[in-house]
Amino acid sequence: MSFSNTDTGSKPADPYKEENKNDPELKEKVGDLVKFVESCKFGMMTTRIESSGLLEGGGLDLLFHTNTESGKTDDLKSDPKINMAFLDGQGQWASISGTADIVTDREMVRKYYSPTLKAWLGDLGDGKHDGGPEDPRIGVIKITAQTATYAISEGSLVSRGYQVAKGTVTGQAANVNKLREITEEELQQCKSVQ
Repeated sequence: MSFSNTDTGSKPADPYKEENKNDPELKEKVGDLVKFVESCKFGMMTTRIESSGLLEGGGLDLLFHTNTESGKTDDLKSDPKINMAFLDGQGQWASISGTADIVTDREMVRKYYSPTLKAWLGDLGDGKHDGGPEDPRIGVIKITAQTATYAISEGSLVSRGYQVAKGTVTGQAANVNKLREITEEELQQCKSVQ
């Protein structure tokens, strides 16, 4: 069931989506999403807080280091459904929904370990909790994507500005992005090919 408080008849209720919807071959959709996510400096994972149920911001698997003693891991244990959001300086964005697992397997931690983790975990001086690859506080959050929606910009900043100005004058939705959705079925198809 979706929310709607109006009937637009035969016209699209969301003209922006209608104007920008782009549905290329699955390989291009997934490839462009991976390329965009890799280019982002930051991403934000949203989890559900166990005590209140509120969301907290804090073919596609994403891996992130975590301190297993943080509140984030408590949230994920309570409810593994998450959303990862990415945004760049050009206004391009991605929203990936899925489930998260907390992985403490030392082999995986070592494989993806980075010495900069010491800056976040610190050395507790006990010879065990030193921020190194064997520190038991270091784990990996593995996100298995279930759906993804993203928008990558088309044209230059000037041409996008023109589209917005044109839409303001004419009432026609601006065509400024390639707006794409990857369904759960498409992600499963992508995984089966790999």
